[in-house]
Amino acid sequence: MPLQKHILVIRLSAMGDVAISVPVLRAFTEKNPDVKITVLTRTFFAPIFEHITNVSVFKADLKGEHKGVFGLYKLSKQLKALGITEIADLHNVLRTNILKTFLFGTKCVQIDKGRAEKKALVSGKIFEPLKSSHERYADVFRALGYQLDLTNPIIEPSQQFPVGFPEEFKHKPLIGIAPFAQYESKTYPLDQMKIVINLLSKDYNILLFGGGTKEQEQLEFIEKDDSNIFNVVGKFTFTQELAIISNLDLMLSMDSGNGHLAAMFGVKVITIWGNTHPYAGFVPFNQPDSHQLVPNRENYPLIPTSIFGKNVPENYKTVAGTISPTTVITCLETVLNN
Repeated sequence: MPLQKHILVIRLSAMGDVAISVPVLRAFTEKNPDVKITVLTRTFFAPIFEHITNVSVFKADLKGEHKGVFGLYKLSKQLKALGITEIADLHNVLRTNILKTFLFGTKCVQIDKGRAEKKALVSGKIFEPLKSSHERYADVFRALGYQLDLTNPIIEPSQQFPVGFPEEFKHKPLIGIAPFAQYESKTYPLDQMKIVINLLSKDYNILLFGGGTKEQEQLEFIEKDDSNIFNVVGKFTFTQELAIISNLDLMLSMDSGNGHLAAMFGVKVITIWGNTHPYAGFVPFNQPDSHQLVPNRENYPLIPTSIFGKNVPENYKTVAGTISPTTVITCLETVLNN
């Protein structure tokens, strides 16, 4: 009897990139139901993969048991015991390359991140859409010899609201708003976002998403005086937050992980872009151009100045704020009404 094919999928971080892999894995398992997949990722991200058929998670403890070269060697031994036959490296960093060295002899394909094209995009040599990250992930599986089609996505149905979610919020359209991003250059100014939130809360129920103590405090202040606004942060586990996100009618986010989490459930996502740009390939899955709010390039011709938002010219640091609250609300209501 031939050995069952068993692919190790490596995607250790970050949250947005981990979420990007979900539609790809769903498409893969639909076309290849006899192939087993084990995703190697951090413990925190494990709930993202809970509902995908034929997919299990191996949790990497990169700050403990699997830390450093010796830890990676131990990890390789544990992975070999699973009967891995192929490796799809969707991360392609030094740590994963060391790990793959210890797994020598196993067929492996790693992602082509398109670094040269992305460098050309931020330098201004080109200004055109690059291949999406979803397709780059899919290409890894294709290079391993599998068929994969992302044009007819499989969307997971909404999950049950967790215990503790306010009952009164279940009966009106739910808009999720995630106003923060890793870098300030990708973040819509909070005073302008407050205008958006306060206007929307007159007609919709608003759920606020974020992470960390500082963000939680800021969102609690926004929530304080409006019964139509509910701050999710600090009240639920990550698994429960995913269940809540699956029930949204729309997510408004920055170029950040929350948009990708919503998109993997088929939620409509509007993204506010600052110094990064949709052309770099990180648009949330299956979201059209009309959902992308970008600063005017006639006024800021160097956009995108960065792929991830880290390197920004001084006079470009607040370009996200040039998108007016009226523009944001108009876009959002157009999407909801359609």
